[in-house]
Amino acid sequence: MMVNRRSALSSMAMLAALFAVIGLLAGCAAPPPAAAPVKVKVLAINDFHGNLKPPLGGIRIKDPADPAKTVNVPAGGAEHMATLVADLRRKNPNHVFVAAGDLIGASPLLSALFRDEPTVESLNLMGLEVSAVGNHEFDRGAVDLLRIQNGGCHPADGCTGPQPFAGAKFQYLAASTVDDGTDRTLLPPYMVKRFEGVPVAFIGLTLKATPSIVVPSGVVGLTFRDEAETVNGLVPQLRAQGIQAIVVLIHEGGLPTGDYNECPGISGAIVDIVNKLDKAVDLVVSGHTHRAYNCRIDGRLVTSADKFGTMVSEIDLELDRKTGDVVSARADNLIVRTERYAKDAAQTQLIAAYEERAAPLAKRVVGRTAAPLSREASPGGEMPVGQVVADAQFEATRAAADGGAQVAFMNPGGLRAPLAAGDARYEDLFAVQPFYNNLVTMTLSGAQVLQLLEQQWVGQPNARLLQVSRGFGYAWDAQRPVGQRVVPGSVTVAGRPLDPAADYRVTVNSFLAAGGDNFTLLRQGRDRRTGIMDVDAFVHHVANNPGLVAPAPDRIKRLN
Repeated sequence: MMVNRRSALSSMAMLAALFAVIGLLAGCAAPPPAAAPVKVKVLAINDFHGNLKPPLGGIRIKDPADPAKTVNVPAGGAEHMATLVADLRRKNPNHVFVAAGDLIGASPLLSALFRDEPTVESLNLMGLEVSAVGNHEFDRGAVDLLRIQNGGCHPADGCTGPQPFAGAKFQYLAASTVDDGTDRTLLPPYMVKRFEGVPVAFIGLTLKATPSIVVPSGVVGLTFRDEAETVNGLVPQLRAQGIQAIVVLIHEGGLPTGDYNECPGISGAIVDIVNKLDKAVDLVVSGHTHRAYNCRIDGRLVTSADKFGTMVSEIDLELDRKTGDVVSARADNLIVRTERYAKDAAQTQLIAAYEERAAPLAKRVVGRTAAPLSREASPGGEMPVGQVVADAQFEATRAAADGGAQVAFMNPGGLRAPLAAGDARYEDLFAVQPFYNNLVTMTLSGAQVLQLLEQQWVGQPNARLLQVSRGFGYAWDAQRPVGQRVVPGSVTVAGRPLDPAADYRVTVNSFLAAGGDNFTLLRQGRDRRTGIMDVDAFVHHVANNPGLVAPAPDRIKRLN
């Protein structure tokens, strides 16, 4: 059989041309799609304060049926929060559970009686990985904070829980807290976690003003540096490690005007701090002010999850696989509704073990109140529970043979919970006053008392209206300049005008006596006498006044 050579060559040429066209088309095809971003879920809490059980009153939010009103929603508790956190984790294998400080300190009796070890064990069970230190982490001093981190029984009290205390499995971070003796941070400044190979840095720190709002003995030998300067100083270190995604966990916050998932008109320290942060910071998880918000400040996502375990911030990040930076961030503040989330069995078991040990003290009925004592302030600044606590401190110290008190002042930040009507148990009173401070009675001149009252507005982030005992009264004018707000001639003691030249015996708790909450004038008090513990005074007062009700809010009057 003979083959036409010309025909064969022609066919080969056609095939060659065809392959060339195919190759050309392949070269012009669209490039393969870019790799999808790495999706990361950050779960965040703040200001838990050892609230293993749901706090009285839950959380207050706008009424969905009438936004002009508010409603209280039952929320919180470690059992319910653990269930919500577990549910959120299942949404994304790339997750991390973080906190912005004040996990311990100012805690209800169930946690405080055991030096907050139950709270740490509860958060260990939930899988918390990292937290900023808050100011209340220093309530018992740096040495005990390191024990909380590393474990071990208390050197004086020993082991009081159901098992030896093993410490926090999560890492506390203290980027701005420096040990003066070593010039190194008390705890690590940051932690890095990788998600599908992409690193994310978490920087943790507390507010610079910590020394002014904790007992001085708790921060001896420590320096608290500027928040923004500290973070910005760490950015080059992280960049040198190839880290582009940076999250700040900071125990400082803001004051929004909207509801828990909004951010209209936010003010406060967090705004200035965020505006000063290096643009490398992608997300800020905040706390301290006990408020909930979901904000954009300076183009960055800033969140806070209220307080006492009533809320969890669900934050979704997208990371660019190539650059490692955050390309998107969104958040949703979720209420830990007690009727929606079942109790976690492991948390229930843990709480029950501690409740059994605490019961003899915690469940003891001290007295009975005829009406609730709320923390809601009058226009003048008086809280029903604050009036009663101030009266309790006055009664506990007014009969002292070496100079009894003529007035008692109570700082509003020391009042942590309302008191319900009915039987008042020891744990209920301790929840109101969990700091266990001594009472201190001192001598101040009338002129110093006036200066003390002016310090309610001087140098304060927001007005701090001291609660005053019966027999003391004054008026203040919001339109007068700071430093001159007390209406001249309005201050009375036992029905008589205050004499600037006379001496008065004044009772406060030991925190205030040391100048806490910027009431620095109290450091000048003379002839100091240390009395009983503040909560013990409260217990005696409730026990001695059956059917207790709140006094009329007529001790402090506001003009304008």
